[in-house]
Amino acid sequence: MIAASVFYEVAALLVIGAAAGLVALMLRQPLIVGLIGAGILAGPAVLGVARSDEHIQLLSELGIAVLLFLVGLKLDLGLVRSLGPVAVATGLGQVAFTAVIGFGLCLLLGLDALTSLYVAVALTFSSTIIIVKLLSDKREIDSLHGRIALGFLIVQDIFVVLSMVVVSAMAAGASETSAAAGLLRVVAGGGAMLLLVALVIRFVAEPLTARLAQAPELLAGFAIGWAALLAAVADHVGLGKELGGLLAGVSLASTQFREAIAARLASLRDFLLLFFFIALGARLDLGAMGEQVGAAIVLSLFVLVGNPLIVIAIMGAMGYRRRTGLLAGLTVAQISEFSLIFMAMGVALGHVAEPALGLVTLVGLVTIALSTYMITYSHHLAAWVDKPLRVFERGHPWREAAAAGEAAERSSDADVVIFGIGRFGSAIAQRLRDKGLKVLGVDFDPEAVRAARQAGQEAIYGDATDPEFIASLPLDGAGWAISAIPLHPGGVTHEDHRLALIAALREQRFRGRIAVTAHATEEADALGARGADLVLLPFEDAAERAAEVVSRPVTG
Repeated sequence: MIAASVFYEVAALLVIGAAAGLVALMLRQPLIVGLIGAGILAGPAVLGVARSDEHIQLLSELGIAVLLFLVGLKLDLGLVRSLGPVAVATGLGQVAFTAVIGFGLCLLLGLDALTSLYVAVALTFSSTIIIVKLLSDKREIDSLHGRIALGFLIVQDIFVVLSMVVVSAMAAGASETSAAAGLLRVVAGGGAMLLLVALVIRFVAEPLTARLAQAPELLAGFAIGWAALLAAVADHVGLGKELGGLLAGVSLASTQFREAIAARLASLRDFLLLFFFIALGARLDLGAMGEQVGAAIVLSLFVLVGNPLIVIAIMGAMGYRRRTGLLAGLTVAQISEFSLIFMAMGVALGHVAEPALGLVTLVGLVTIALSTYMITYSHHLAAWVDKPLRVFERGHPWREAAAAGEAAERSSDADVVIFGIGRFGSAIAQRLRDKGLKVLGVDFDPEAVRAARQAGQEAIYGDATDPEFIASLPLDGAGWAISAIPLHPGGVTHEDHRLALIAALREQRFRGRIAVTAHATEEADALGARGADLVLLPFEDAAERAAEVVSRPVTG
C-alpha cells in the first residue's frame, strides 16, 4: 500500500513521527529525540517506509531553510552589539575548548584529520531550541544564569553561521574547475546578498511587515516565501540554501513582528524537520553505528562534562559563583540539530564519510537525552557537586555580588523577607511598607531586582532554593519569610521551590514564621505538614474579595 502512492508514504511517516514524539514526551525528552528516532525507524534498516528520496529530500531542505530563518530572526544586530563580556568570553571559550580538545580526542579515536575537524566543530553547537524550552518550563529564562546562557548561545549561533559560510565556500570551490573562480563567485554572490539584506533592513522590512501584519496568515506566508526565495538565490550563487534562509531571517530580525513570525513558524519548522531526520535515518547504517558506540560514549562524556566545566571555570574567573556557573554550564552539555546539519553538509561534499554522520548522531542522542535531565534537575545536581566545584570560585565572587547590590542591601536586618518580587510579591511588599515594616525583596530575575531598586525598594538577587544563599541573608531579626514566587504546575521539573525554601530556612534555624503560596486548597495541609506556618491562596482570596464586592447591594 505504501509503495502505491507517495501520499500513503507521507501519511505513514507522519504517523511514525507523531508516535515517536509521544514516546519522547512520555520520557520527558525534547521533540528532537523523537524525530531522530522516527528517522531511524522509517529508514531502510528498520521499517523501510521512507522510499521517495526525492520528495523527502525536498521537504528536508525546506525544513532546514525555515530552521535557519528562525535562527536568523534572533540575530538582531542591536542584540548582538549588546552582548556582555561574560557572554562573549564564555561563548568563545567554550567553542575554542570544545573544538581543540574535541579535535585531539577524535584523532586519538582513530579518525582522520578532516573528519576530526568536522566532528570537533559539530560538537561545539548547542541546541538553543531545547535550552530555551527547558529554561522557560522551569521559569529560569530571566534568571541570571538564564540570561548568561542565552548570551553565549547567541555567540554559538554566530559561530554556526561562520562555519556554514566556510563550508559553503568550500562547496562552491569544489564545484568550479578553478578554486579561485569558485571563491570569487562566492564573494561576489555573498556581497550582493548582504547588500540586499542591508537595503531590506534599512528601507523595507519594518513598513512591509507592518502592512502584512494586518493579516497574520499573510505575514506567515510571506515569511516562508521570503526564506525559500533567499535560500534559492543563495544556492544559485554558491552560498547554499542554509545560509540563504539565515540571511532571510536576519533581514527581518530588527522588526517588531519577529516574535510573532517565529511563533507562527515554530510548528511548521518541527513538521518539516521530521523529513530532515527521516532523510538522515534513511542514510544511517545501524551496523556501522553499533561499531562506534565506544567512540560515541567517549565524545558524549566529553560534551556532558567538559563543556559545563569550562563554562564554570570561565565564569568563576570573571567573578561569578560556582553555582551560577554550573547552572549556566549545564545548558551547553549537549549538541544540537545544527551538528547533524553541519555533518550532513560535509557528507554531501564528500569531505566526510557516512559513519562520521552516524557517530555524531549517536552523540546527539546521548547528550540531548542526558542533558535534558541534567538541566531539569539542575538544582539537585548543584547541591550534589557543590564541594568539588569550589576550586572554580574566587574568594569573593565580586561580579555577581555587584550585580545584585548585596553589600548595600544587607547592611541591616529586615522585618520581612519576600522571595519573588513580581506583581503579587511587590503588592505584598508595598502594603507591608505602608504599615511601617522593613521589607527585603529577593528575586532570581536580575531585571526584577533592578526595577525594584530603581523604585527605591530594598532588593537583592538570589536563588530561593540555594541553601548557601539563604545562609547569607539577614534573617536574625525577620519575623516572616514569604514565598511569592510564581508557581508552575507540572512542566519538566518535579522540583518544588517552596519545599526547598522551607527546608533551607529550617536548616538555618530561622525563628520567624514561613508563608508560601499555593493554587489549590488541597496543597495547604501538605505544605503545613512540611513546615509552612501560613499558606496563601491568591486566586481563592481574589475570588472571595470579588464575590464580596459584587454581592454588595447597589445604592443610589
